[in-house]
Amino acid sequence: MVRSSVVVVLVALLMGACETPRAHGDASAVIVGADVDLWFDVEAEFLDAMAPTIQTVREERPFRITHQDPLDLQYWNNLRRFRQVLVMGEAGDPWVAEALERYEEELHEPPTLLQVHDVWARGQQVSVLVLPETNQAEAVAELAGALQGILDQQFREYARTRMYVSGRNTALSDSLANQFGFSLTFPNVYRVAESNEAFLRIRNDNPNPRELIREVGLTWISPIPEEDPSQSEMEQWRYDFANEHYNDPQELDLSVVTYRDIEVNGHSGVELQSAWASPEGAWPAGGPFIARAIQCPERDRLYLMDAWVYAPERDKYEYVIQLQNILNSFECR
Repeated sequence: MVRSSVVVVLVALLMGACETPRAHGDASAVIVGADVDLWFDVEAEFLDAMAPTIQTVREERPFRITHQDPLDLQYWNNLRRFRQVLVMGEAGDPWVAEALERYEEELHEPPTLLQVHDVWARGQQVSVLVLPETNQAEAVAELAGALQGILDQQFREYARTRMYVSGRNTALSDSLANQFGFSLTFPNVYRVAESNEAFLRIRNDNPNPRELIREVGLTWISPIPEEDPSQSEMEQWRYDFANEHYNDPQELDLSVVTYRDIEVNGHSGVELQSAWASPEGAWPAGGPFIARAIQCPERDRLYLMDAWVYAPERDKYEYVIQLQNILNSFECR
């Protein structure tokens, strides 16, 4: 009799769990539930605060943000089941109160930012901006930067996890260290496309090179120059390297450029971020790239590396993060 009761309870619990739908949407799609008037006041500044931390071709935003009036239940009841949801308002507003029911810690005085999970769907993350009764637009502006930092870091972790689903190509890392004096950590889906004693190209064109390509090209200079390459020198090196070694010529699209000093695992250098495009008359293609020059005093070499992506009609932010993760794994051996 006891066993039968246990079975009944378990079945009831399973049936209850099945009633909660699985979250839909991807990690970069964020549904914002907020009062219409409040959203009108904060939208422009809020979107500016959610700007990308790394550049793609069109200054692509890392998150596709869609506002929905939570009082319009016909649409809100469906959109609130997305994987990423942000609600903002007073603690007593129904769309905020429902999220706070999942919050198990002490609630601080507003304005405050917190996150809870599985509010309206399984596998869901809900960010909550709890606002005071007055000066709500100012409170949103105050919290937006912190929210952007949290969401961006979480998305980077998501991208890093996804890129290594195939596992880490440790054999390639060891081979690079033994043959070329440095190592990078690639996912297993990357392969050496071409190499000799002076340069190499490592490529991932799965599942179809017409749809998606990620590639890293590398070479080096010895001895190390007295000064790191300037922006114009990095631009020229990247142009020359691409046209000498890549399957198709690439011109530089320098409409948006970032050039900065960097340090990677104790090695200093410089980084150029911009975009490439096919030359006039060729098949139209383009994408973002990250070019770096990293010093390796142990080898008396300046390593030059270029990571680029081709992903037509796709968001590129995640792919650029993946390439950045690979470049950040650089070690001089």
